[in-house]
Amino acid sequence: MGFCRGIRKDIKAVFEHDPAAVNTLEVLLAYPGFHARQFHRIAHTLFRWHIPFLPRYISHISRFLTGIEIHPGAKIGEGFFIDHGMGVVIGETSVIGDNVTIYQGVTLGGTSHLRAKRHPTLGNNVVVGVGAQLIGDITIGDNTKVGAGSVVVTSVPANATVVGVPGRVVAMRNPDTDTVERLPDPVGERLESLEERIAGLEKTLKRLERAKK
Repeated sequence: MGFCRGIRKDIKAVFEHDPAAVNTLEVLLAYPGFHARQFHRIAHTLFRWHIPFLPRYISHISRFLTGIEIHPGAKIGEGFFIDHGMGVVIGETSVIGDNVTIYQGVTLGGTSHLRAKRHPTLGNNVVVGVGAQLIGDITIGDNTKVGAGSVVVTSVPANATVVGVPGRVVAMRNPDTDTVERLPDPVGERLESLEERIAGLEKTLKRLERAKK
């Protein structure tokens, strides 16, 4: 896909995902996520041509100007949208599909020092919430949503919703009927049970303290 067509798709993605976007000029001049994506287009092209130093320098300038760090080696599809974007880090061997949305503070990080695939692969139409950490050579399936603050270290199937630390699948969407089925969450249920017991103990302690007075 040509640069101009890709840029047009990125502009379209901003309008589709951000109701605050007013016009194209605003997107071109005042959207750091859009700027970081265009810097990466240039850096990634030079990286594929095996040009030394310059790709990393361009990504360094991009990080300075936008607060978003994207390694030149990362492969990113079209319609990519970074909302706000400050603190986003995308590692060298990350692969991102089409129409993916990432919010601020997200990390696509690696767990190995080997020169191998060590960063996540995101399918198409994935949404990654604020502050989520996706670590290692894992795959996030198409149409999956990753909740804010989640830490995901294992692969996630398509059409899933994953939340928590560590990330766990709590719901699956049926693409044929567009219905969502919530899955049993024994960890979450256990936590809720513990919270209820703690609240009960706190009430008991308060009654005992009042009785002593």
